[in-house]
Amino acid sequence: MKKVSRKNKLLLFTIFTLFFITCGDKKEHQQLSDLEIKMNSIAEGYVKLVLNVGQYDPLYVDAYYGPEEWKPSKKNLSFNSNVYNQLNSAADSLLTELESLSQYKATGLETLRYRYLYKQILAVKAKIAVLNGTELPFDLESKAFYDVSGPVQSEEYFQKIIDELNKLLPGKGNINERIINFKKRFQIPEEKVAAVFDAAINECRKRTAKYIQLPEGEKFKVEYVEEKPWGAYNWFKGNFFSVIQIATDFPVYIDNPVGLASHEGYPGHHVYNVLLEKNLVKDKGWIEYTVYPLYSPQSLIAEGTANYCVEILFPGEERIKFEKEVLFPLAGLDTTGADLYYKIDSLQNKLIGSGVFAARNYLDSAWTEEETVNWLQKFQLRTKERAEKYLSFIETYRSYVITYDVGKKIISDYIEKNGGTENNLAKRWEIFTRIISTPQTPSGLQD
Repeated sequence: MKKVSRKNKLLLFTIFTLFFITCGDKKEHQQLSDLEIKMNSIAEGYVKLVLNVGQYDPLYVDAYYGPEEWKPSKKNLSFNSNVYNQLNSAADSLLTELESLSQYKATGLETLRYRYLYKQILAVKAKIAVLNGTELPFDLESKAFYDVSGPVQSEEYFQKIIDELNKLLPGKGNINERIINFKKRFQIPEEKVAAVFDAAINECRKRTAKYIQLPEGEKFKVEYVEEKPWGAYNWFKGNFFSVIQIATDFPVYIDNPVGLASHEGYPGHHVYNVLLEKNLVKDKGWIEYTVYPLYSPQSLIAEGTANYCVEILFPGEERIKFEKEVLFPLAGLDTTGADLYYKIDSLQNKLIGSGVFAARNYLDSAWTEEETVNWLQKFQLRTKERAEKYLSFIETYRSYVITYDVGKKIISDYIEKNGGTENNLAKRWEIFTRIISTPQTPSGLQD
C-alpha cells in the first residue's frame, strides 16, 4: 500500500471534513421544509407578541422559558390607542401569514400546530381589544379567549343536588353549617398536611410513570402560601421544573391532597408542561410552547386535562381505597363515616358549574356583589368567607372559571368517544398522553 505523505493527509482530512460539513448542512436544510421555516417564523412573532402584551397585564404571561433577550425589560405599562394599533397590527400580520400557508400540504401534526397558533393568536387579539377598553359579555369573552362558551344550567338543576345533599347530611337546620360540621371530621391537621400531600404526590407519580415516560431530571418543589385568590397553582419554569404553591388559608380535607397532587403535578400541569417542552420545544424547536398566555385556548386544555387526572389515575374505587388505607392513617383520621363523606363529596362536585353561573351573572352586571356571594353560599355551600374568596377569583380571572368544568367535559368526551372507556385503561392513557404532548385546541377536540 502506498504511503500517504503528511501534506496529503492534511489535504484529505480537509476535503473529507468539508464534505461531511456540506452534507450535514444540506441534510439539515432538507429536513427543514419551507412550511416549517414559515411556521417557525410565525411562532417567533407570536411569542414576542405575547410577551409584549404581557407588559400591560402582569397576569397575562403565566410562564416563559424562551430566549432571555426576548423578554421585555418593562412591566405594568399604560395602555393607549397607539399601543393598541401596534399590537393589533402585529396580530393581524401573523394571522395573515398563517392564512397564506393554505397552499402547503401539511402533515397531521403540522395541521394541529397551524390550528393551535391560529386560535392562540385570535385569543391574543381579543386580549388586546379588552386592554383597549372593549367590554365583552361573559359568553363572548370565554369564546374569544378559550375557544368555547360555558354551559347555561338552570337554578333548578343545582337545587336538586342541594336537596339530595340535604337528605344525606346528618342533623337538621342550615345545610351550610351541617356540611361544615360533618366535614370537620375529615380535616387534615395542619402539622400533617405536608406529609399527607407528599404521600399523594408519590402515589400519583408512581401511577403516572406506568404509562408515561417522564424525561430524566423532571421535578417540582412545593411551597405553602396564604392570601391567594386560588387554592393551588403550578408555575412552570422550564428545564422540566415546576414550583407548585398550595394555599393553606382554609381547611385541607382528606380528598384534597390526591386532587391537588394529580391536578398540579402528576399527570396534570407539571407533566403537561414537561411533555410539551420535551416533545415540541426541545425535540422539534417549536418556540411557541416556551410562552403560556393565561387567557388562551391552551388554558382550557391544561385545566381540562388536569381536572380529568383523578379519573385516569384512580379508576373506579381505587382512590377511596388508597385514601382509606394510606392517607387516613397518615393524617391520624378515623375512617368511620368515610363512605358517607365520599357520597357527599361526589354530589358537591356536581355543584362546580354553579360557579360559572355566578360568574356569568356577576360579570354581566346582572347581580351585585352581595347577590353573588349569597348565591355561592347557597349553591356551592361555601362559608361567607370562602364565597368572598371565590368572588375575588372571578374578579381577577373573569371567564377563566369555565376552563375547569367545561375543559374536563371536553377532554372526557373526546377520550370516551375515541375508545378510552373505563374498561380500556391503556387506551385512555394513550389518548390522554397524546392530548398533553401535541398541539390541541378545544374546538378541535370537539370536532
